[in-house]
Amino acid sequence: MIVDREKCIGCTLCKQDCIVSDIEMIDKKAHIRNLTCIKCGHCIAICPVKAVSCDDEDEYSMEEVIPYDKENFTIDADKLMNFMKFRRSVRLFKEKDVEEEKIEKIIEAGRFTQTSTNMQDVSYTIVKDSIQELRRVVLGTLNAMGEKMLANEDAPKQLLKYAHMWKGMYDSFIENPDGEDKLFFKAPLLIIVKAQNDIDGALASAKMELMIDALGLGTYFSGFFEKAASINPKIGEMIGLKEGEKIISCMVIGYPRVEYKRTVPRKEARITRI
Repeated sequence: MIVDREKCIGCTLCKQDCIVSDIEMIDKKAHIRNLTCIKCGHCIAICPVKAVSCDDEDEYSMEEVIPYDKENFTIDADKLMNFMKFRRSVRLFKEKDVEEEKIEKIIEAGRFTQTSTNMQDVSYTIVKDSIQELRRVVLGTLNAMGEKMLANEDAPKQLLKYAHMWKGMYDSFIENPDGEDKLFFKAPLLIIVKAQNDIDGALASAKMELMIDALGLGTYFSGFFEKAASINPKIGEMIGLKEGEKIISCMVIGYPRVEYKRTVPRKEARITRI
């Protein structure tokens, strides 16, 4: 990070807001030492005179920086709450592709999500052309898991329903790969979120889901995919999982073939005050 000393007015706002204490005042001007800097960008965002910029344009382009204006940067709190309450997991999709520009906006929502120490450790696998092949491997893995559970007399009875379900899904796929799909529900798009830090990936997934809904699309998080991937390393290889990364979520995405009319009730929040 660098400071234009001609523009700097010595207000010290960047110094006060620097979480890693990497900014000092020299001759009443801000100076970034770049010793502990994590390039979080707080100094860029807070400077009232645009005196701070990034010295690494290849990775951090200042062209992406947008000045704040209230009309375009604020959301009514009640509308946002209703938007989140109305969100539904969608498993009925139209036979319609998701446009590339919408995919880019979904990824952008993840890219601009905060990460621990600005690691920016989240990566994404977009699956379109290989959904059927991925489905085959996932269902084969789930089928093997189901057979193992059914052969185990000590397997918890409440889990056996999943064993039967997985075997049925696999048998149905083998009989007719283009028939009923209870795994990805014939969605045209999967986005798999990977990260080194679980919270980083979870936050990115949550922000991406909001964008998905805002774009008129629907999604649900496939727990079956995550379960299969946790025991079959081939799935990780297929989606480009790198060393140190974990699969955080698999979002199944498409245009909804269903129209919801209202929100639904929820249990009261469990709160502890200390």
